Parts: sequence; structure tokens; C-alpha cells
Amino acid sequence: MLVKEFRVVLPLTVEEYQVAQLYSVAEASKNETGGGEGVEVLKNEPFDNHPLLGDRFSKGQYTYKIYHLKSKVPSFIRLLAPEGSLEVHEEAWNAYPYCRTIITNPGYMKKNFVICIETLHVADTGNMENAHELTGEKFKLREVVPIDIANDPVKSSDYKADEDPTKFRSEKTGRGPLVGPEWWKKCDPVMTCYKLVTCEFKWFGLQTRVEKFIQDIERRLFTNFHRQVFCWMDRWHGMTMDDIRRLEDKTKDELDSQRQQGEVRGTKGE
Repeated sequence: MLVKEFRVVLPLTVEEYQVAQLYSVAEASKNETGGGEGVEVLKNEPFDNHPLLGDRFSKGQYTYKIYHLKSKVPSFIRLLAPEGSLEVHEEAWNAYPYCRTIITNPGYMKKNFVICIETLHVADTGNMENAHELTGEKFKLREVVPIDIANDPVKSSDYKADEDPTKFRSEKTGRGPLVGPEWWKKCDPVMTCYKLVTCEFKWFGLQTRVEKFIQDIERRLFTNFHRQVFCWMDRWHGMTMDDIRRLEDKTKDELDSQRQQGEVRGTKGE
């Protein structure tokens, strides 16, 4: 089991990020869907009485998605996995400012593959010692990994000039560009996403390699996604949660259509 806590600092308020995240998830899903692969939304509905983080949060929005992958997993997994097994199921309980996401592969790996992503959003600069109230072995295993959306390197295949925080300035808010080390010390507002990723992949001979690969992929996804969140600010800033729900309904229909046609899009496995 690998446990990493990624800390992503952003020049946003916690309230702004709720809209920004949901808008960006919808847009990013469209960028990853096509040619028989991508995101299928099965459920998107309110939930209640589902205790999270020691009963501190218990109601919000529940989503159930299937990710049709194939080209998006590493080549050594594609060689080992049977045809049709490369589907990942994602259940998420968004009790903002806390969210829990569980990713599984029920058709093939069953209980031998689980990724749990728990996120707490806090108005600080990433210095909370134990945001997820970990104890015992899990606290000992946890590795803290800061993510700097302006200065951390990104793959050349992921880089887009219009999604570069060192070049973007928001016309609506005047925020950006994010320049220099510790740029967040000059920002107001500022917040941190504390993203705890627990990864278990039980496959003899491959466990360590795959768990490390998954954590590396999560870091890549978190880095690219939050660069987009910031650089798409002028698209989502001013939207309400009602606007977001309408966008999600429209996006679900677009994804269903897009997945059945065209070419494979987005991030590829290696």
C-alpha cells in the first residue's frame, strides 16, 4: 500500500474552488472522451447520511462514473489484462469542502485494486500537519508531496501555452500570472487542496511497480488539472451551483454521444 498526500496551493477562495473544480471536471471529461473510450456518467444525485472524515461531513452530491480506458493504461498492463477488462469504476461523495472518491476495477481485479482519494479544501498555504486526521500505520506511511502549479515540470505532450499559470492573467479578477518561487506568499486569496491518495494493487510481482505508476499518474493529473482550473478562471468565475448542475446534465449527454464516435482523445498510457 502506498499513501501520499498531495498539497496543491491555489490563488482562489474555498468557495470559488467548488465551482471551479466541477466546471473543470466537466470540461476535462470531454477532452478525454472519444473513439470508444472516455467517461460514462451513470449517476449524479444528492446524498444524505453518509458520514465522512469522522462524521464531520455527511451530505452532498454522489456521482458514479465508468472510465473506458484501454489506450490510457501502461503498456505492460494492456499486455496482461484480458480484452474488455480495462474499465475503471469511480464512486465519489462530494460533501464539499470534503470529498471522497473510490476507484475500482470490479470486472477483473475486484478487491485486489482500490484507489481512495480523499480531499479537504482549506483556506491556508498548505501547512496543516494532519488534515485527514490520520493515525497509526497510515500516518507513518504517508508521504507529503507539494504540487506547485506554476513551477513544477509538466510533460511536453501535456503542455499548453494557454494553460500555463506563469503566463495567464485573469481579466475578471486580475489574478496571475503566478511568477517566482513561493508565489502564493504574494496572493490573496489563497487555499490548499489536501489530496490523500491511498493505493492498493495486489498482483504478485507487479504490486510495487503498479502502485508507484498510479501515484505518478495521480501527481501528473493533479498538476495538469489544477493548472487548467486556474487558467480557465475567466470561464467559470461568476457561475453558480445551479449553472454547474445544468452544465453537468448537458455534459453527460455530450459524453454519451462523443464516446461512440471520432478518435481516442486525451492522456495516453505509456
